[in-house]
Parts: sequence; structure tokens; C-alpha cells
Amino acid sequence: MLKFITFLLPLLLLLTACSTQHEKPLKISVNSWIGYSPLFYAYDKGWLKESNIKVVNVVSLAESVSIYNAKNADAFTGTQYEYKIVKEKYSSLTPLMMLDRSFGGDMVMSNRSLQELKQSTMTIDAYLEMGSINQEVLKDFISFHGLDKTKIKYINKNQNDIAHLKSDNYKNPILIVTYAPYDIILGKHGFKTVASTKDGLAITVIDALFASQDIYIEHKKQFKVLKEKTDKAIEVLNSDPKEFYAHVKPYLQDISYEEFQATLHDVKWINKSISPELKQQIQKINFPLDGLI
Repeated sequence: MLKFITFLLPLLLLLTACSTQHEKPLKISVNSWIGYSPLFYAYDKGWLKESNIKVVNVVSLAESVSIYNAKNADAFTGTQYEYKIVKEKYSSLTPLMMLDRSFGGDMVMSNRSLQELKQSTMTIDAYLEMGSINQEVLKDFISFHGLDKTKIKYINKNQNDIAHLKSDNYKNPILIVTYAPYDIILGKHGFKTVASTKDGLAITVIDALFASQDIYIEHKKQFKVLKEKTDKAIEVLNSDPKEFYAHVKPYLQDISYEEFQATLHDVKWINKSISPELKQQIQKINFPLDGLI
């Protein structure tokens, strides 16, 4: 009997390992935004490996959507804008995990002061990710500050390319719609923040993880693991930010620890609870909260 048990135990362990290894991969497209860093932390720590969850790092919100639309990802992170756009194509798309609210993390930067922009008679070149929340941020900025929208020239670039712009290279007024941590790089290139979701903009920007209902049903167990590990990552962020930073640095443009700490003031985590005030704002933009994990 003892010999049988001794033989059976390794066999059961082998079968369990094989079962885990052959679990269908769950691929998630995630771009470099401070509010998505808990996903990068959980992935880099190896917490998602056993459940065969893969995080694909991309450079922009628009690229994340493109990868999802091309069926190269099962789920993606984004804002209410990306949700609305993809929802038009996939009616069963739903928010599964709330992550954060931008609180200064989305901003408009420029090589001119706000007053100079208002008084400018020149064409203003606006660099942004078209087909992303950047469009809504710029629209809100123009309306909020009464700029002449006929003077705005839209230039579509991903954030990685935008981050290479330098204010010294331009004599004409420039607007840049960006988000943390790309603003840190642009600040070093001479651009200044003229408005953000903390001050100077009326728009509310929220971030979440999205997938279709059929994908959720197929990968329900994995999504629950992802939610659990993401919440755990945010706990680590609050208790040991240096440990957290060490794992997410490669995914956030290699910003310094001090710069990373500064970006943490740009978001408010809503992964576990949402204030009544924010719930009202979310309801106004027709964003569902009833299907969350």
C-alpha cells in the first residue's frame, strides 16, 4: 500500500502541473500608464504565471485597442473613451476591473503659457493619440479655456513618439496631450503643464480592464486570479513603494524612484471602492458598474 501511495503522489503532482501548464493563455494588452502599473507588478513578480496570464506591454492606448480588435489580446486596459469605441464593435464588451481615477495624471502641456495660447493668432499644433481619451481631453481643454478651435491643428502620434518632442525645436505654439509618466520626459524637454485632470480640466477620466462576456466566462477563474493579484499589488505599492518600483520601472519609461513617487499623486485607486460622488460622475458618462469582478 505504501509503495502504491509513493508511486501515486508524484503522478498526481505531474498531472496537476500539466493541467496548469495547458490552461489556455489569457492575454491582456496594457500600455505604460501609472494607473496600470499594478498589472505590471503582478506580472513581473510571476504571480500570474501559474494561471497562464500574460501581460503584453504596448506604447499607447490606441495600440492597445488595435491589438484587441485584431484579436491578439483577450482583454485590454483603457478609459471610458476606449470602452465606448470598442463597445460599438463588440456589444458584449464590459468593464471587469476598476483600476483608478486620473487625478492630474492626464494633462495638456505646452511651450507657451495658457494666456499666450489664448492670445495667439498663430496655428497651434496639437500632438495627441487620435482614437483615444486624448481627443476628449483636448476637446475639454479647448472648451474649458475658450480657445479658438479653428486654430488647432491635430497631429496624430503615439506617446512614445510624442515623448521625443523638444520645446526648443518649435517657434510656433505647441499643445501636447499626454499622461504620466510621459509628462516627466516632456518636462525635461522644456514643456510645461497648462491643465490637468486635477486642475484646469472638467473631464473625469477613469481606467478599467475590459473584455467581452464570452471571454470572461471562458477565463472566469483566471480573471478572478488577476483581480486578486492586482489588489495585492496595490497593497504592496502602499506599504513598500520601493519594492513595487523595482519591478515596474522597466514598464514606465525607466523613470527615477523620486519621479515615480511624484506620479502616485496623479491617480486615485478605485479597485476596491468608488465614492458616491464619483459613481454619479461615472453614471453621467453611461459607464456600467454592475458586471465588475
